[in-house]
Amino acid sequence: MSESRDDAQTKTRGTLLVVDGHSLAFRAFFALPAENFSTQAGQATNAVWGFATMLSQVLDSEKPDHLAVAFDMKGGTFRNEMLPQYKGTREAAPEDLLTQLPLIQKMLTALGVTYVEKQGYEGDDIIATLAAMGERSGYDTLVLSGDRDAFQLIDERVTVLYPGHHFKDLKHMTPQAVEDKYHVGPAQYPDLAALRGETADNIPGVPGVGDGFAAKWINQYGGLEGIVEHADEIGGKKGESLRENIEQVKLNRKVNA
Repeated sequence: MSESRDDAQTKTRGTLLVVDGHSLAFRAFFALPAENFSTQAGQATNAVWGFATMLSQVLDSEKPDHLAVAFDMKGGTFRNEMLPQYKGTREAAPEDLLTQLPLIQKMLTALGVTYVEKQGYEGDDIIATLAAMGERSGYDTLVLSGDRDAFQLIDERVTVLYPGHHFKDLKHMTPQAVEDKYHVGPAQYPDLAALRGETADNIPGVPGVGDGFAAKWINQYGGLEGIVEHADEIGGKKGESLRENIEQVKLNRKVNA
């Protein structure tokens, strides 16, 4: 008997885990005091230790069949050309962390773990590419990241592991989890973020509009495109603010894709 189409779609070749390398390194660095982890020569190793420990925890709990780590590279990306102030308010990473990134990559190489970086692109773009490749190849994909932009990747085959206050409290962000928290689906999360803005990335949103109003408009008009088309119909100060910032919102949506 031939298998049904539904059976073929639900079968999986295994699990792919894609890790946001910089996100995990930052979390590891700030979770452990640098003064307690260093070599005799004075090289800080807290991020290296923390990265290995946290990654091991995820590997033990999720047991993926394949693993890859994505990193940002120095220099701007195409997003800085679109929005020059993109991430412009972020403080420079501590030097003690920057010197550990090459050590983390050497550690991954020694462990046989593939890491990927590409000039002009963020680790987010690499993560999205690997997740899409994994899904097309029949894998369930887990994305370990503390960046909410990754929520747009979520579907029935892609889950984001989002760290809570304590790293071990990883939230499994599924389509239902996104819906429960933001009242929009994962595919519409970038529309919500474009309206709300993202302080961490120095992306200004519509003043006075947070997740709640953004979700209300998205559900009412079907998405950002519909909101733009009907912007003149939205009353009150928030509607006025939307119209005043409509070009910024459209740019935000291009940047956060």
